[in-house]
Amino acid sequence: MSIISVQDLTKSYGKIEAVKGVSFDVEAGEIFGFLGPNGAGKTTTINMLCTLVKPGGGGATVNGHDIVRKKNDVRRSIGLVFQDTTLDDYLTAEQNIMFHAMAYGVPRDVRKERTKALLTLMGLWDRRKGHIRTYSGGMKRRLEIARGLIHLPRVLFLDEPTLGLDPQTRNRIWEYIRDLRREEDLTIFLTTHYMDEAENCDRIAVIDHGEIVALDTPDNLKSQVGGDLLTLRTDDISHAESELRDRHSLEPEVRDGAITVRVPNGESFLPRFVQSYQGGIQSIGLRRPTLDDVFLHLTGREIRDEEVNDQGQMMQMMRMRYR
Repeated sequence: MSIISVQDLTKSYGKIEAVKGVSFDVEAGEIFGFLGPNGAGKTTTINMLCTLVKPGGGGATVNGHDIVRKKNDVRRSIGLVFQDTTLDDYLTAEQNIMFHAMAYGVPRDVRKERTKALLTLMGLWDRRKGHIRTYSGGMKRRLEIARGLIHLPRVLFLDEPTLGLDPQTRNRIWEYIRDLRREEDLTIFLTTHYMDEAENCDRIAVIDHGEIVALDTPDNLKSQVGGDLLTLRTDDISHAESELRDRHSLEPEVRDGAITVRVPNGESFLPRFVQSYQGGIQSIGLRRPTLDDVFLHLTGREIRDEEVNDQGQMMQMMRMRYR
């Protein structure tokens, strides 16, 4: 059952088409990822789904509520965690969550019980009396995720949930996210430009220039690339090219003095090739396709690192506060 349904959603800013008629569905209980470079349209799409930006055309529903006609119902159905922290440094962790719960009208007895449960789940209960200014970046991110869940949303939107965190902390955050999905019966919709992070998603929508260019599971997306990547350095590049092309029906390319070629079932192909090849091999390597390869295959370029736009983040928060 789809908890998010999007049909031909568009948004333009003057002559710039930020989102060009995207359509997709997100199933209940799914971890769904939006993968794309800065300016691809993923944040604009998220903002429309969260009722922070009005669509230019098309439509969408979140938890069965229309994002234009039923804004308040949508907002009660979602939790939202921004890239930049929006916690109050002068409050304790417990006070931050309790204040958020009061703003959402969560009954007193429920919010106390819920606060304890969420802080315990996120490994923060023992630090509940600590002020936010004493928290590490990873602790702040976990607290913001807990805060976004205090009002029992059906969908949690995470905008670059581990941006700027070290690899170990990023892995821990993902352990908590997976626990949340199981414990809270939650649908998670996230944006990311970290390829390894996108591997955690059940499905990924690759968006570029305002359009979704692919949508599938990580494994299915990688299978579109065309096989494992073999890299070969040899004494006679021409001879190796001819053998790969004529004997194995492959299409090798020469890059920086090395031959690269996509091969199906690389683990079985590699030993057969090494045994039969009559030339001198300087080095040979094999790796499976990655989501970096998928993006390069789909768009013709590598994904760029995201840059946090402070002004854009401030505008997001202002819109959420006053709309």
